[in-house]
Amino acid sequence: MKKNMIAGLAAILLLASCKNDKKILDSLADYNNSMEQKGYHFGDKLNLPKEVTDDAESISISFGDKETSSLTVDPKFFTLGDNAVTFNIKTTGGETLTQDATINVFAKNPEKNIAYEIVAEYPHDPKNFVQGFQVEGNTIYESDGQNGSSQILKYTLGTTTPLASTKQGQQDFSEGSTIVGDKVYQLTWQSKKGYIYDKNSLKLLSEFPYPNVLGEGWGLTYDGKNLIASDGSKLLYFLDPADPSKLIKYIAVAGSSKIYDQLNELEYHNGFIYANVWQKPVVLKINPSNGEVVGTFDFTEIARQNTKGSDDVLNGIAFKGENMLVTGKNWSKIYEVAIK
Repeated sequence: MKKNMIAGLAAILLLASCKNDKKILDSLADYNNSMEQKGYHFGDKLNLPKEVTDDAESISISFGDKETSSLTVDPKFFTLGDNAVTFNIKTTGGETLTQDATINVFAKNPEKNIAYEIVAEYPHDPKNFVQGFQVEGNTIYESDGQNGSSQILKYTLGTTTPLASTKQGQQDFSEGSTIVGDKVYQLTWQSKKGYIYDKNSLKLLSEFPYPNVLGEGWGLTYDGKNLIASDGSKLLYFLDPADPSKLIKYIAVAGSSKIYDQLNELEYHNGFIYANVWQKPVVLKINPSNGEVVGTFDFTEIARQNTKGSDDVLNGIAFKGENMLVTGKNWSKIYEVAIK
């Protein structure tokens, strides 16, 4: 009889413990769900419910290979944008509970809508599937994609006749490109390598493998010190021009209420990174020190005149003095816009 009583008491205690554990996890899930859309800013504290904290001996958050017991949103641990994390809770009853969650971190200051006006239009070869786009003086350097027709070329702004060009192999889908001194660097989409050309002749000089963190090649620019590459995620990767296989650092990009990914064609100008958002008529102005989006350009009207399908989207940013040149895949025009 005594054994039965002990067993019954143990079962009751186990049931109570299970109910309490469920209460903790349900309360944590409700809190995380309520905060996912609202998000956090760096320096904010996670104010977890009393149902969680009162029964917790310790709480930690793990994110990839990192773990912290601080409940403050610290940039040493979190990045801007979405952070897939796991909460680890050791209860006062000795249980260890885990729960996955998404912590969204937004920029503190709202991004500005940047006004502009079209001041000139130039012809663009509609056969060109623009992936990388930059101007130096009056010369356009362009990287065009598609397997079997990928190339790097240059031509004088106002014409469509190439001054020089180099084709890529059938296996390559050319992507972003940028000028570094007397060379042009070019990415490929999924070949996991890039090419370096002589700027004058576009003769191929060498190639390089990507650092492991760069899954694909999308956009590329140069800030005067580092190459900056995108891979279609929220991240921008800073690479060593002397050894593009070497990762210097990376930053994540977000606005005050939006997470921006699909970052594509890139341009660096006057201390800011400009990024086209893939398949959207939007160009972001990004602070390279912290990844905050400080401004956005809405090119909906320009895109509407040139986009007829799903592929011929805005994808080309370059600066001609203080004016911006924009174009897109298979567009017949390049637009010069003055920023107001």
